[in-house]
Amino acid sequence: MSRLGIFFADGCEEIEGLAVVDIIRRAKMDITTISITGEKEVTGSHQITFLTDALFEDVDFSELDGIILPGGMPGTLNLGAHAGVTAQVKAFAEAGKLVCAICAAPSVLGACGILNGKKATCHPGFEEKLTGASVSYDNVVTDGNVITSRGMGTVIDFGLAIVSYFGSEELVEDVRKHLVYNR
Repeated sequence: MSRLGIFFADGCEEIEGLAVVDIIRRAKMDITTISITGEKEVTGSHQITFLTDALFEDVDFSELDGIILPGGMPGTLNLGAHAGVTAQVKAFAEAGKLVCAICAAPSVLGACGILNGKKATCHPGFEEKLTGASVSYDNVVTDGNVITSRGMGTVIDFGLAIVSYFGSEELVEDVRKHLVYNR
């Protein structure tokens, strides 16, 4: 079974992170919510406070097949400023493991240099931060081991793209059906 981790920083876009967790778990896939704050409690950009499964420093990243970065402000800035997050983004990309980001968070991937020669998308206004990428305005873009998405309104498509990366189209359709998502 595929194992994923999703980073949470104070100021994250709550829906972009928690909806992805919900979709992944509906697909019966393993995902760990990871706080980079030093505490399991994280407060999102809309002042919604929630608990994560683990602290960054307690995660064995070698056991994960992919990592996910939700957007939001200043959550994206906090992720990009965390040396451990950027080191893991680079390591996962170099190992050919899945790296995903939504909204403003693809800017972190651009800053890490992993979008060179790849097609990617992001929240409007962050295109110049997709260093080295061929910018797309599609809701979700999968290019090799990198999946990017535009924002909160595209989160279901983003989550389903992650499920599709590891699972069958039948699994994606089953999750879509249970979400009552008819796109």
